[in-house]
Amino acid sequence: MTGRPDGGAGKLWSGRFDEPVGETVKRYTASVAFDRRLALHDIRGSLAHARMLAHRGILGAGDLAAIEEGLARIGSEIESGTFVWSVDDEDVHLNIEKRLTALIGDAGKRLHTGRSR
Repeated sequence: MTGRPDGGAGKLWSGRFDEPVGETVKRYTASVAFDRRLALHDIRGSLAHARMLAHRGILGAGDLAAIEEGLARIGSEIESGTFVWSVDDEDVHLNIEKRLTALIGDAGKRLHTGRSR
């Protein structure tokens, strides 16, 4: 898969393409505009997943605390209308995941453990 300049994996559905995704395609495939209403539910699901990972010994207590604090902050940003949504991040889940990783670093990436896209 072609990597992004920021070091992350490429778009979920464009791993075989070397050219950047056009703006028209981004707008057509992005679901953020209509599914952002699911964001707080996505956060609750992520919290449950993180707690399960910690309970199973896969995620450490420090990472769990950071994830809980980060997701709480993101939830507050969403509720207050200050969360910045991006069609570049395709959907609600990826917008939240990117913000979480920006807030807490590598612990945010570990939230993806055991999940499928």
